[in-house]
Amino acid sequence: MTRNTQFRVIDGWLQQAEKCISPNKNERPEGEVSLLVIHNISLPPGRFGTPYVEQFFQNRLDSDADPYFKEICALEVSAHLLIKRSGQVSQFVSFDDRAWHAGLSCFQGRDQCNDFSIGIELEGTDETPYTDHQYEALSLICRSLFGLYPGLSVDRIVGHCDISPGRKTDPGPCFDWDRLKDSLSDVGGSHI
Repeated sequence: MTRNTQFRVIDGWLQQAEKCISPNKNERPEGEVSLLVIHNISLPPGRFGTPYVEQFFQNRLDSDADPYFKEICALEVSAHLLIKRSGQVSQFVSFDDRAWHAGLSCFQGRDQCNDFSIGIELEGTDETPYTDHQYEALSLICRSLFGLYPGLSVDRIVGHCDISPGRKTDPGPCFDWDRLKDSLSDVGGSHI
């Protein structure tokens, strides 16, 4: 992918993403999209390149595949997107629907961030630097989403840690916010 690559969204679906439809979604109460939330995930924790994140978001995780999975297999969660370390993107929920990614959360005094946000998972951990492919895909996706949802801007991109402080730490200290901001410097917004 190059910076000039365009990602296309049609009817809430990123055309360049693999569709892995999750049942863990519902309608947005107001239909508003005005926040991007960056997360990280790896299953089992710290292992990359497995099929387990997709299975987890689709309620198909085999609890016997890893001891950790017994703790999480009954959870019903999802994100809109997963960006793997290779830059490959999977989409679980239409951007126009509410994915279940933020949990107990608040942004600028407003609770229930799932209602108005898009959740983007990066395959990773708090302690592992993210890949060039992930930053490139994330930047291109942000650009596409900014063009579709006028409530989004560079200053409305946050980490899960920002909307759930004390409860969540992702995307963690290894996420390079300046790198993302610089890649979006020509699209507006004052800070992230």
